[in-house]
Amino acid sequence: MSVFVHFRKEEHAFVEQVMEWKKAVETKFERKLTDFLDPREQDILSSVVGKDETVHLSFWGGAEGCERKRAILYPFYEEVNREDFELTLFEMTYPSKFVTIGHRDVLGSLTGLGLKRNKYGDILEGSGCFQFVTVEDIALFIEMNLQKIGKASVSVEKIPMQSMLPIEDNWEEVQTTVSSFRLDVMIAEMYRLSRSKAAPFIEKGRVKVNWKTVDQASFPLQEGDYVSVRGLGRRKLLNSDGKTKKGRFKISYGKKQDP
Repeated sequence: MSVFVHFRKEEHAFVEQVMEWKKAVETKFERKLTDFLDPREQDILSSVVGKDETVHLSFWGGAEGCERKRAILYPFYEEVNREDFELTLFEMTYPSKFVTIGHRDVLGSLTGLGLKRNKYGDILEGSGCFQFVTVEDIALFIEMNLQKIGKASVSVEKIPMQSMLPIEDNWEEVQTTVSSFRLDVMIAEMYRLSRSKAAPFIEKGRVKVNWKTVDQASFPLQEGDYVSVRGLGRRKLLNSDGKTKKGRFKISYGKKQDP
């Protein structure tokens, strides 16, 4: 059976990339350090590599509970430590008495510098500051070019990884039933909305599945999918477990608030 049957068509390109990484480690006996991966990509990588006897796999994003992480695929006889992930932690301060900056503002400014999302990890908010993790090789570029967020002047400096702000990684598990796995049906159930109120979120591009915008109400969710509705937090379809006597699907999902 082909490995691709376990993944959506739009995920096949990443699956192929993972298989190439794995093969390179097997044949060249050299480790592969990836850029930052979102949780769905981490799940796919873990699934494809599995408990391989030749290729081992480790993830790290800077601290326990980080959402976005780099991965290292390496030969079974090697050892990996956290320094091998080549991460840099930045702290950005701003005049919080005079200006308000949000998570999306920081994300927008990093994107505005021309940085791809896989070049930096979690963005954490503190009192009058933000912290974010980047790949080591763009650290100098960040220091030289990140001077403003919107119209506010900011100060950016590298700080030790152990100074990272605490991360809450609390997913609440909920068990329920649904009539189908359509996106509009699932959102209505997961966010306690009517289907008529769930539909506009989808139509206006405010819903993402596995970090990609989906605007089709009939889009079917699968086990392992991550869902987010802008401003309402995130959900993950953990599993489905048969049907009830009335023909409804029994599911469990995790819920988490967005930063």
